[in-house]
Amino acid sequence: MQLILFRHGIAVDRDDPDCPPDEARPLTPKGVKRTRAAARGLATLAAPRLILTSPLVRARQTADLAAEALGLGKRAIKVTTSLVPDALPDELLEELMALRRNPVCCVGHAPNLDLVLAEALGMRERPPVRLKKAGAACLELDPGNGSRLVWVMEPGALRRLAG
Repeated sequence: MQLILFRHGIAVDRDDPDCPPDEARPLTPKGVKRTRAAARGLATLAAPRLILTSPLVRARQTADLAAEALGLGKRAIKVTTSLVPDALPDELLEELMALRRNPVCCVGHAPNLDLVLAEALGMRERPPVRLKKAGAACLELDPGNGSRLVWVMEPGALRRLAG
């Protein structure tokens, strides 16, 4: 199964006095612009047919931007708590195996996405990379034979791919 991990874009700073509770923190205007461009770049590399997203606002906004760039409708987006920041990596990996959909894009947060990457590669809690905001990684998941990291893209590289 091909799995794309896509971290949410730049959100309102937690230290901002007008910042809403963490669950409701939205992308900033700059975050929307950069994430839209990164999602267009992602569309040049992958063609997921399903997007799983964290229920937190900034991730849902990122999933919407990804769906738009990938030419998918809102029906292609499924909300899951297995992508919240403190979810255990096994929760998402079990959900993915049960879905049997391919390829899948997962939109979430640090540290969860980094830990999912590490767990899938058999590295437990030692992620080989840490995804930046609006950055992405692609894995080939093969639980029986070992998964492999296909690529990692920083947000700036994704935006350059978008043109």
